[in-house]
Amino acid sequence: MTPAEVLSTDLAEAAQELRARDEAFAFATIVRTAGSTAAKPGAKALLGADGTIVNGWLGGGCTRGAVKRAAMQALRDGTPQLISVAPEDLLAERGVSAGDEVDGTTFARNGCPSRGTVDIFIEPCLPTPQLVVMGASPVAEAIRTLASPFRFAMTHTPDQDRPDRQSFVIIATQGQGDLDALKAALTCNSTFVAFVGSRRKYATLAEKLAAAGFDQAAIDSVKAPAGIDLGAVTPEEIALSILAQLVQVRRAAVKQSDG
Repeated sequence: MTPAEVLSTDLAEAAQELRARDEAFAFATIVRTAGSTAAKPGAKALLGADGTIVNGWLGGGCTRGAVKRAAMQALRDGTPQLISVAPEDLLAERGVSAGDEVDGTTFARNGCPSRGTVDIFIEPCLPTPQLVVMGASPVAEAIRTLASPFRFAMTHTPDQDRPDRQSFVIIATQGQGDLDALKAALTCNSTFVAFVGSRRKYATLAEKLAAAGFDQAAIDSVKAPAGIDLGAVTPEEIALSILAQLVQVRRAAVKQSDG
């Protein structure tokens, strides 16, 4: 539970409801104000996936647009955002413009008559990413066994109705329905698809996928063979290499957003 939830029963209850529905949301906390502002440091709000306030209060409408944009950015990147909403003349004094980012702070213009400055920290809370392991091979079973501490929602099929949720598909059929599994995986809007098998084997299957009408870009996006090259031999070692790759993919977006 975050500090925002501890300090507000209403926020905690609203957050719990969103978590129960496995929906994306964000916490916003005013960390600093200067000049005349309606809300003061410590004011908090819960923001929905569209960036609008679900519960709580951050003052008037002066910060609403900037908060919405920052919340949606935080949910897209999976990284917190710090925004400073200030009058245009104060931004000019600092040598920045609305939309600029300096040392981790994004600046926005406050066009309200109050002409105050409000700094707001936004923390994203994303749905648990899905991990779909297709197959009953020893590698598939090893992945299922080892994946538990990595906070994946294990499932048999990707949730196609949740574009806001990351989904990773590992095809570990190893000769038992490889082509059907690949077709099913490429039909879903998955974040990442990997195939347990050699490059040569996947090349043969890729030709069949192309002949079946699948998009070439989607076929080429499949990681084959699955996993980071650790020199793995046993099913458990192969599973470890695949989970390491999933961590790498999950964290890549964070590194890109940090620039």
